[in-house]
Amino acid sequence: MTFTTYTSAVSGAPTPPATAGRREWTALVVLLLPCLLVSMDVSVLYFAVPFLTAQLEPSAVQQLWILDVYGFVLAGLLITMGALGDRIGRRRLLLFGAVLFGLASCLAAYAQNAEMLIAARALLGVGGATLMPSTLALIRNLFLDERQRGKAIAIWSAAVTGGIALGPVLSGALLENFWWGSVFLVNTPAMALLLICGPLLLPEFRKPAAGRFDLLGSALSLAAMLPAVYGIKEIARNGVTALPVVALAVGVLAAAAFVLRQRTARHPMLDLELFRHRGFSGSVLMNLLAMFAVVGCAVFFTQYLQTVRGMSPLRAALWNLVPTLAVGGMAPLSAVLARRLDRAFVVALGFAVAVGGFVWLSWLAPSSPLWFVLGGSAVYASGLVVVMSLGNELALGAAPPERAGSASALLESGTELGGALGMAILGTVGSAVYRDGIRGALPGGLTDQAAGTARETLAGALAVAARLPGEAGHVLVAAAKDAFTQGLHTAVLCAAGVMGTGAVLAVVLLRGMGAARGTVKAGETARPGETGTVTATGDASEDAASAAVN
Repeated sequence: MTFTTYTSAVSGAPTPPATAGRREWTALVVLLLPCLLVSMDVSVLYFAVPFLTAQLEPSAVQQLWILDVYGFVLAGLLITMGALGDRIGRRRLLLFGAVLFGLASCLAAYAQNAEMLIAARALLGVGGATLMPSTLALIRNLFLDERQRGKAIAIWSAAVTGGIALGPVLSGALLENFWWGSVFLVNTPAMALLLICGPLLLPEFRKPAAGRFDLLGSALSLAAMLPAVYGIKEIARNGVTALPVVALAVGVLAAAAFVLRQRTARHPMLDLELFRHRGFSGSVLMNLLAMFAVVGCAVFFTQYLQTVRGMSPLRAALWNLVPTLAVGGMAPLSAVLARRLDRAFVVALGFAVAVGGFVWLSWLAPSSPLWFVLGGSAVYASGLVVVMSLGNELALGAAPPERAGSASALLESGTELGGALGMAILGTVGSAVYRDGIRGALPGGLTDQAAGTARETLAGALAVAARLPGEAGHVLVAAAKDAFTQGLHTAVLCAAGVMGTGAVLAVVLLRGMGAARGTVKAGETARPGETGTVTATGDASEDAASAAVN
């Protein structure tokens, strides 16, 4: 592939960007492999935990680390890896990440004890942090035409969203026929395919004259993201206690130090001037709000299908794929709408559709037909994939090409933070409503321990009810399901309020914003198999920001 100029260096006359052909679209398919697997690894352990627990016998704390360390490391290293890819080459970092991800998958599959599995999951997080920003940044380099780039990013967004839903299904299917390590080993062939096809199809891109890598800034970004995400998740899981509050405080202080470092460093990791551009900062915020609702409400719907409706985990995961089909159709449609309407209004429309889906689900009852919950989920998911697709496109368009890796990492960091906040805030609100609703329905004669278990979660209440005789057990089951559904109603209505706010902010922040049309010096090319640098004429940040308005 040849990166042709956007602006003629000789005459100054604008020329249209090169359109992508079969090679570039085939390269996109290759890029979808790592992003699909990285997003799947977030949820692939849902079914495998009982099997690996029986063999490895982890403690309760070790089991939590097995589940969480992947996400913690991934979130903490995204900014570092995005900046590193801009300096050493995005394709090089992607291929390095593929090797690490494949080896870590093998290590996890054949782990002999809990400590070994925790270490392997941490290495998977490192590999995932190299893959995600690299894939999105390379799309910026492969697709120079604005319309084609919009389609490509929409497909990428759908793959990431679909991977999270596909993870439990793949996990359940593998565990039906193989041992628990197979849920990790499935990554290895895909990474091998990426290593074969990547050098043939993907262009290399690195930032020219990048300067020394900011090691202190990297450490501060890790110190900001990791404790912040840990603190938010712990508050969602166990309520407000001293340790997660301290972790949050450490994360906030480290974030402030990181921003100060980026303002004063000679060669900063991030160009903070990006946040002065409404197209970039607004898009990061839109993605954060969308992921807030997606993750925060997904927990309730998983529990609803499994505990209220009594589905097996695999059956619940299969039914969860139905809304994903709607998501897959809406992602390309968002790119089509963006060509005809101001992107701000399309994003606001996506938020409005999500509001409708959440309000729909506020009428959900324990006895509602299955199509009712699936239909509402499909509606809100369809709206939010429009938001995230166009948010990714706008943010990448606003960033100059040499900063696409850092911009991608910031987008991913925003989605990680939004998901953690959604789980914490909506989960806390729903749990509080559940506890208040179940308190008056507990039958007399329960021990303090049994009453506390029933008040804590719906699953706990059902376990207590199973030990009660006759009618008392049936009454507690019905009351617990009603209380949980009330909590779900409150959570989705809160999500609807946040989505309504997002619609207003989208119009205010994104109106008039379009994908940037950068400028590239004449004669500079980057072909698959070669190392090339594409540099903007004049000041890169100013050129990209000024060109971002259609």
